[in-house]
Amino acid sequence: MFGLFNGTVKRVHFFASKLKWSRWPEVTIVPNQQTETLCRALVAHYEKFGGVPLLSVFDRPTTIEHEWKKDGTVTQWNQTFAQVMLELGVAIELCWPARGQEKGAVENLVKWVKGSFFKQRRFMDDEDMLQQLAEWHVEIQTKVSCRETGVTPEARMAEERKRLRPVKVSSENLALRIQVFVGPTAFALHDTRLYSMPPGALNMPGTLFLFRDRVRIVAGKHVAEHPRLVEPHTKSVLPDHRTEHVAAVSGTRGKRYLKRQQILDIGDPALWYLTEITHRRPRDWIGEVDRLHALLQQHGPELLRGAFDHAVAAETFGAEYVAHYLRRAQTPASVTTIPEAAELPL
Repeated sequence: MFGLFNGTVKRVHFFASKLKWSRWPEVTIVPNQQTETLCRALVAHYEKFGGVPLLSVFDRPTTIEHEWKKDGTVTQWNQTFAQVMLELGVAIELCWPARGQEKGAVENLVKWVKGSFFKQRRFMDDEDMLQQLAEWHVEIQTKVSCRETGVTPEARMAEERKRLRPVKVSSENLALRIQVFVGPTAFALHDTRLYSMPPGALNMPGTLFLFRDRVRIVAGKHVAEHPRLVEPHTKSVLPDHRTEHVAAVSGTRGKRYLKRQQILDIGDPALWYLTEITHRRPRDWIGEVDRLHALLQQHGPELLRGAFDHAVAAETFGAEYVAHYLRRAQTPASVTTIPEAAELPL
């Protein structure tokens, strides 16, 4: 926790690490204590160190281990974390209460960061905190002599960097490997978010490679790459997968209802719109579904959701109206001179 100038207190999470010989420290503010956050912060610190050591010592959070014996032997590692360390080529050693020197070193690092930075300062906001943290790094790394060595960390850092090995993967390109399963609807589920896969991957185990901004899923010979979803309980469907899913369904009736479901997956605006279409054009709703599905393939779910919102608000129901709103959304406002009603079909 840190104090603000207005007298309030805010809780923050930070990840701290320090090289043993030079005492070079690094501290990063992180959003949480999840495995992904730990892995990315750790690799970022290795990059700032200028390389990776042979061994890294950690406390015993559940983001690293799940189960252990009474003597401290780990019986079940966090597989995602273990895979990252294997890829980096770094051995892991965990503190145990019986090993006071190791346990104390890790705990003292945390107390030192709290005592020498957070408790000594006040901040206007998060941006001010990050600015002061950057200035503090310069001070403790290059100006303040370490009590144990008698010199600044910078004085020993050049020598210690010679012992470090190159970082094999950058924090930006780090991909966490997570085991997933492609279900009977050809979607892989990760952290409440669904990602589409080709129909041939149905009911197959796979591996999800989690990057900062995207995911890559491999299931057998099938590979799919999606932008990473941010909002929970959302779904990403690639246009090619929509076409393949429809083609894989046998029978006209089955294809029709799958197209309808893919439109409904857009959200409530699609549900409201199709409900009105069914009542207002009961003899033509099948053709409407085909036309709307073609617009979905052409423009994607986000634009189509906005067009549905406009159509429902204006009570204009029909694929031709939706196409109009889509055209208008893609036309720069500066060249749109024809009144909206003039473009609407009669």
